[in-house]
Amino acid sequence: MTYCVGLRLNKGIVFMSDTRTNAGVDNFSKTPKMFNWSVPGERSITLMTAGNLATTQSLVSLLDERSKAVENRSPTILEQPSMFQVARLIGSTLREVIVDTIDNDEQSASSKFKATVIVGGQIKGGAPTLFLIYPEGNFIEVTEETPFFQIGEAKYGKPILVRAYDPDMSFEEAVKLLIVSFDSTMKANLSVGMPLDLQIYKNDQLETGIQKRIESDDELYLPIASGWGDALRKAFKSLPSYKLD
Repeated sequence: MTYCVGLRLNKGIVFMSDTRTNAGVDNFSKTPKMFNWSVPGERSITLMTAGNLATTQSLVSLLDERSKAVENRSPTILEQPSMFQVARLIGSTLREVIVDTIDNDEQSASSKFKATVIVGGQIKGGAPTLFLIYPEGNFIEVTEETPFFQIGEAKYGKPILVRAYDPDMSFEEAVKLLIVSFDSTMKANLSVGMPLDLQIYKNDQLETGIQKRIESDDELYLPIASGWGDALRKAFKSLPSYKLD
């Protein structure tokens, strides 16, 4: 399982993803689920993936290969004129990967190869934005009413985002909010786990922003995660009891 969040602020975009791909009593592994392409001064594009690992790795490899090819006749994400066109290209590429996989394995259910993607960033001349791309290749864009996207194991961390999100919050506050959301998810689901990958993109930066991997012993992560649990217990005790007649 996976948990990834793209959060749109007035100041820019914050991306966070976990890195766990398998979970069991004695079977843990990790792999990046966040990827970035940039042309300094012209564009910065960040991609996060959830779903079938073979599908997502094929998608990222294909996008990366095409963007680096010297004589590539296929369109690339580094040549698209807008983030909308980037989302459209990634959607069609995702669909291409899934269809090709199904064609080569006709006995398997198509749902086994599905994947979902968050892509965000900015291209010179346009505004920073986020898109949520579905396995079928279609997509939706972030709005004021829907200011963030989640993929993977979203249900445990969503209530926290809904209650505490503020578009005017600082990047530091947004990272704290996401850490709380991820910590709540990891407490509820073993298949989501540390370390966490973080990227912060500031409006009009037009290059890869702050990138950091947050380990389980991170000195800034620990007090936030433990403090959230303590705050919940204090808040619970402060509530009036439900009187039973």
